[in-house]
Amino acid sequence: MASSARSGDEPDHQEIRLIEADDGWVAKDVATGVASQGESRQEALAMLDEAVALHRGEIGDPIEDEAAFMEEIGIDPDSVEPTDDLPDFLA
Repeated sequence: MASSARSGDEPDHQEIRLIEADDGWVAKDVATGVASQGESRQEALAMLDEAVALHRGEIGDPIEDEAAFMEEIGIDPDSVEPTDDLPDFLA
């Protein structure tokens, strides 16, 4: 596993972990807990940039009604069990 962090007292200090998985790479933003994956490290990092921006509300539209959104994309909201557990490879 590789880890990268910018040094210094910068207010936007950010730590990112790169994890090699069986089918590619996972990039995880430590501060937010947001993770993304890609076939290469570069792709995983690019996907993470977008995922973190979405998480922070910097891009995209907010989801007002989670249940309605899940139904819209074909997921039965009653079949989803909430969890805070990470997949084994991210724990």
